Amino acid sequence: MIECSVCHSKIAPPGTKTVSRAYDTHRSYVSSKNRLLNVLLVGGDCVLVGFQPILVYMSKVDGGFKFSPISVNFLTELAKVIFAIIMLLFQARNKKVGEKSLLSISSLGQAARNNVLLAVPALLYAINNYLKFIMQLYFNPATVKMLSNLKVLVIAILLKMIMKRRFSIIQWEALALLLIGISINQLRSLPEGTTSLGVPIATGAYLYTLIFVTVPSLASVFNEYALKSQFETSIYHQNLFLYGYGAIFNFLAILGTALFKGPSSLDILQGHSKATMLLICNNAAQGILSSFFFKYADTILKKYSSTIATIFTGIASAILFGHTLTINFVLGISVVIISMHQFFSSLSKVKDEKQSGSLEMVNSQDIKRSKDALLLNMTAGANEEASHRVHEEEKRPLLPI
Repeated sequence: MIECSVCHSKIAPPGTKTVSRAYDTHRSYVSSKNRLLNVLLVGGDCVLVGFQPILVYMSKVDGGFKFSPISVNFLTELAKVIFAIIMLLFQARNKKVGEKSLLSISSLGQAARNNVLLAVPALLYAINNYLKFIMQLYFNPATVKMLSNLKVLVIAILLKMIMKRRFSIIQWEALALLLIGISINQLRSLPEGTTSLGVPIATGAYLYTLIFVTVPSLASVFNEYALKSQFETSIYHQNLFLYGYGAIFNFLAILGTALFKGPSSLDILQGHSKATMLLICNNAAQGILSSFFFKYADTILKKYSSTIATIFTGIASAILFGHTLTINFVLGISVVIISMHQFFSSLSKVKDEKQSGSLEMVNSQDIKRSKDALLLNMTAGANEEASHRVHEEEKRPLLPI
């Protein structure tokens, strides 16, 4: 219990549920205020994420890659670092009088110290970006996109554990529907009779799928936590360090590959084509857009927008590469769309709103109780002082007339 220093009334301190409920209220306020920004983020993310597996598929030659996937990831991180520097230079030129430059040594040093945690998602993203290429060896682009949507459930669990986020029962049911839709689409999607790393293709594919789902989920949650925990830091400062760490990790991977395959693997442009250059630009734009999602929007919204891209990926891969849109895909997409509508429906937030209303009522009652106690104390003090004055007047001897 906390005792008020003015009225000495006792009130309960805010707990974990109160903090998470306040986060939900803040998120609702921001989403209503910046609805246009969220629409633009979702639209851009659908296009970029939808094209990503298609560009990876176009980059394959005879079922494999003639280039090093790590080199693509390194060049992607390098492009994002250059973009962050350009934006910092632009902001430095347009800073107001008296404002500290974002490119000053003190600003960069302070931002670097405050955002050390970004090294964790940078490492996890480096691993995930390599897995994206490996997954293309086992699944077609539409199936890869569907499998990546398994991250939504893992992310929801991590958000509840790490950031104390709250979800209603209807929203958990919507996530379960999402898994069902993904499973329907995944049926009979594995090639038969091939081996990888000495194990059956199905075993290897599911092993990569497990890593492909858990690693980026951890990266997304840690990324959102790191970006929002230092909300006052410029997003371009944070992007500079996030992508800088990513470039370092990928460069170390290139050096490690050179130790096993020889110095020829140090040529990061070897085997690249126009498709891979488009892939690098697409991945860079997608990463930059994701940082705005994690800082100003929501991780769940980001993953559901990627789910919308599944439809685009499936249709585009059918048109460009002749992949068949099976009945499993159509049924899976239908279930996924129902899941999305259910998760973001106002009905799924009724319980939260009631609880929030109850919290506001409790808070208002506490405030009213504190005010009443303060008023009573003031009144009692005033009455006591008046009584004391009357008592003193009665003691004072009467003066003769």
